[in-house]
Amino acid sequence: MNSMADRAAGAIRADPGVDRDWWRGAVIYQIYPRSFQDTDGDGIGDLSGIIQRLDHVARLGADAIWISPFFRSPMLDFGYDVSDYRDVDPMFGSIRDFDALVERAHALNLKVLIDLVLSHTSASHPWFAESRISRDNGRADWYVWADPKPDGSPPNNWLSIFGGSAWEWDGARMQYYMHNFLAAQPDLNFHCPAVQDALLDVARFWLDKGVDGFRLDTVNFYVHDKALRDNPPLAADARNENTAPAVNPYNFQDHLYDKTRPENLDFLRRLRAVMEEYPAITSVGEVGESQRGMETQRDYTAGDDLLHMAYDFDFLGTVFPSGSRIREVLERFDRIVTDGWASWAFSNHDVVRYPTRFDLSVPARKLYAGLLMCMKGTICLYQGEELGLTEAYIRYEDLQDPYGKRFWPKFKGRDGCRTPMPWTTGVNGGFSDVRPWLPVAVEHRDMAVSLQDRDPGSTLNFYRAFLAFRRRHPSLAKGALDVRRADDAVLAMIRDGAGERLFCAFNLTDAAQRVSLPDGRWTILTDAPFVHATEGNDIILPPWQAAFAAAGQ
Repeated sequence: MNSMADRAAGAIRADPGVDRDWWRGAVIYQIYPRSFQDTDGDGIGDLSGIIQRLDHVARLGADAIWISPFFRSPMLDFGYDVSDYRDVDPMFGSIRDFDALVERAHALNLKVLIDLVLSHTSASHPWFAESRISRDNGRADWYVWADPKPDGSPPNNWLSIFGGSAWEWDGARMQYYMHNFLAAQPDLNFHCPAVQDALLDVARFWLDKGVDGFRLDTVNFYVHDKALRDNPPLAADARNENTAPAVNPYNFQDHLYDKTRPENLDFLRRLRAVMEEYPAITSVGEVGESQRGMETQRDYTAGDDLLHMAYDFDFLGTVFPSGSRIREVLERFDRIVTDGWASWAFSNHDVVRYPTRFDLSVPARKLYAGLLMCMKGTICLYQGEELGLTEAYIRYEDLQDPYGKRFWPKFKGRDGCRTPMPWTTGVNGGFSDVRPWLPVAVEHRDMAVSLQDRDPGSTLNFYRAFLAFRRRHPSLAKGALDVRRADDAVLAMIRDGAGERLFCAFNLTDAAQRVSLPDGRWTILTDAPFVHATEGNDIILPPWQAAFAAAGQ
């Protein structure tokens, strides 16, 4: 450890007043910086804009923010193609702006997580520029290079998530390099110790800047099979759309060798050791694994020397979250990930917003939001979710996402969930004084923060009220979960912990439902933003409503 971090770690471990487990049951608000708030008049959000709008996040009741990448980048994948890990891209501001952001967030009691993209860099990164020069330079083995087959074709059958082969020919080295995503996003070679060391130094740089943790992009893509074995085919009935849309042949393979390799655990232990040098840090890994998602979560979070938590795409996919589906996912998690902590979300920057994906009315959106925030685990909310935003329609002429351009029109990409936040009802939604990088959906202006803020019945005020209810009842954050009823009509569960036992019942339909309280003495709570009626020991739930009762009162 360096001396500063050593002192900090020693101090935190000696201070019983510091909660090193603050992340368990926390609510993390994801900010997509390009689309949050523009302050410099270029139509693109920036760090100063985040600072300006942090009061909104704090008032909402979140515990932390997760900021999608803001590092220097040619922006071919909008920041997920990093050309300098230690600097802010000028379109977002400066490193001084980031320091000010951390200071302001902490003043508002908001933790700060940043999105680390470690599996690959931009082809514009100096590391890659040096690596591609020759086969014997100082960084020759920093990326995944391989000779062609005798016929000149790629070394194996691995596919890119963004379409086509995962191999790109480079005439300078007369070799192929691997890319799981765009050809301009070459994969780093984690079998090279110097690569791991360099990335751990990147983590230290941002920890020294005061961040409270990391969201780790594509965390199971870090390590590849050194023997470059072909992936086997996947049976048609085993395919799903959790990692890639159905139109993408990526789903035709069982990705045994291009990702989720067991050697990855050694690097994750090294990364956790770095985080342990600093006070109260957390990590959440994104697991892109359609066939073995929960098993990978289990492996990556076991014990106390790997990731703090991880998530896959169980509720980010296309399967409707019926009561029975939710029960199946929650119970499967408890059965498989016995030593880990869950992270749940319905939306993020990569998937169709859940009101559109699941075709939910406004009352249903509120009901599912309350249900999400009652699940055992850490909750991630995506910007605009608190407004009930739907997926925006983007004309092909306005499309920015390379993924959408590649598979249009059957898959329209990710731009529809990345449109700017509507702060006001103006033409650009109060996001910018000029034309934004993506258009503000007309229907989103009718959901603007300025309108919902003064409407007591709005989705925004529902989120504020329910997050306040959640804080008053700590069993909802960290308590045990026991599902008592799960069908197409009702999901009912008991959350038990932190000195309280809470019964929670949710009507998942547009018809009234009757739910019986469990045996024992229960007191119906009236401080949740839902309505219901009672008849004896039964609760009558109107359409898309919920009820809560506390035991022993």
